[in-house]
Amino acid sequence: MFRDYDSVSRGFILACRPNILKLRLAGGIFQLKPDPTPHDIAEAHVNPTAPLLIVDVDEVLALFMRGFERFVAPYGYEMRITRFALFQNIYRLADGEVMDLDLGRELFNRFFEEEVAHIEATPGACAALGGLAGRASIVVLTNAPGHCREPRARWLARNGFPYPLVINSGPKGPAVAALAARTRAPVAFVDDLLSNLESVAADAPDVRRFQHVADARLRPFAPGDPERHHRVDDWPALAEAIRLSLGLPPE
Repeated sequence: MFRDYDSVSRGFILACRPNILKLRLAGGIFQLKPDPTPHDIAEAHVNPTAPLLIVDVDEVLALFMRGFERFVAPYGYEMRITRFALFQNIYRLADGEVMDLDLGRELFNRFFEEEVAHIEATPGACAALGGLAGRASIVVLTNAPGHCREPRARWLARNGFPYPLVINSGPKGPAVAALAARTRAPVAFVDDLLSNLESVAADAPDVRRFQHVADARLRPFAPGDPERHHRVDDWPALAEAIRLSLGLPPE
């Protein structure tokens, strides 16, 4: 998903219980130590002769911002999206102050424990992947906290995404490269974050890359590079672009 930052470091790493969810906001860059390849990559079913689609969850398959917006409302906060960020878009109703970073981290962890299974699915995503699934392998690659695997898996199953789930931490290039090595056919990757797309470009340059930002309010602020990573924010159109890039015949 998106990144957040503070005014001093222009970037921070958000701790999510034993796992670390690394965040980087457009406009602030810091170096990330490469993470080991997730162990569950070896368990993900990938047909070695079929094309492969690797897809993110938050703001791609799921409307994360809308879910978190509802979650913080009872705590006296509202979301006003004016940038590509999380906590810096959330304001205290009582005085208009931006959400405190420590409180944001606490609520973020609580949200993944209590409410992440109730996020709305992105319109059109289920049907789009369903139309591709019979002709390509599909793997879900998410930077969610590791302790939230089960809620995330339940959400995927409940919303019509019965695909292997890989929990990643940090840049996604190494994980995508490891998955891509499992097939001899073309591979495509979809994410909302430019940093993840750039990571894949560096570590798996042959993988076709697509940027998709599900929340229309975030789209004007999402950094991108359409000359390097094809940007499609409508799932039916994205599915057709993926189909063509993977060389799949029409349905």
